[in-house]
Amino acid sequence: MTVTAEHETPRPGQGAAFSDAVTFAFGDPAADVYGLARIGRSPGEDGAPQGSGLAVLFSGREPVAVRAAGGLPVAGDGWEGVDAAGVRTTVEEPLAAWTVSFESEDGSSGFELRFEAASQPGELDPESDAARLGGMTGYDQLCRVTGSARVRGGLRRVDCLGQRGHSWGAPDWDDVALARTVSAWITPTDGATLTAIRPSDGRRGTRTHADEALAATLFAPDGDGPAVALAVEEPRLSTTMDGELRQRRAGLELWVDPEGYPARIAGEVLCGTSLDLGRLRLDCAFFAWSMDGRHGVGRYDVVRRVAA
Repeated sequence: MTVTAEHETPRPGQGAAFSDAVTFAFGDPAADVYGLARIGRSPGEDGAPQGSGLAVLFSGREPVAVRAAGGLPVAGDGWEGVDAAGVRTTVEEPLAAWTVSFESEDGSSGFELRFEAASQPGELDPESDAARLGGMTGYDQLCRVTGSARVRGGLRRVDCLGQRGHSWGAPDWDDVALARTVSAWITPTDGATLTAIRPSDGRRGTRTHADEALAATLFAPDGDGPAVALAVEEPRLSTTMDGELRQRRAGLELWVDPEGYPARIAGEVLCGTSLDLGRLRLDCAFFAWSMDGRHGVGRYDVVRRVAA
């Protein structure tokens, strides 16, 4: 897959399991705000598209606003026609600039932000083991993020790094035990994304971190232009969990060239929460990352199937 402007529109798909979503994430340590917003489209029982939304806003170690909603009517064929869980988005310029806004139920917290691409799209290869097992494909871009956030009525200016992603497919949670999404934003031209999928016990008898299928992208400077997206030949991820299986520390080792030297990124949790999504549980966290003496932030999310 070569990502073009055409991929910015919602992807066609059929069946109840199909979903298509764009996700925005940002972290501004100076303003002490970290946020995630996801807006999605999927076919309803009658084939008509339905909208969904999810957003979390942190200040300090705990969330100040959380909303989720699904099964809502949408207007038109684009992302602008979805208004769910207080989340709205627009595409100002495909693969280059977007807006996203979120408002809490009581209106006291939220954000209004503009994302500008700082990198080429980093693709999740649809032929990779992670994409095939997870049933999803898509792409992510490093972004510069500007705008404002409200925390319990107080306005804060946002000027930081973040990420915008677009993913689509039909994941089968009977075959998947959990999915990890990891991202590090070190500078506007340095960062990484990683996807890890663990098969369910019933399919392969796998139960550990080491059995997961991984795919990753390393973002690196490319002159004065946007960061180049490099496919990682051999990605490795290690994670320290707490007693409730929530991610607390992590390390990435990314070998773009197995004959060369890996990029190493280490991080620890800044803030996080767990959300009940019915059959699934989302452990959403923001991390402080370090890479070659440079420091940044990013996400580490885990979606796991909840035992019946």
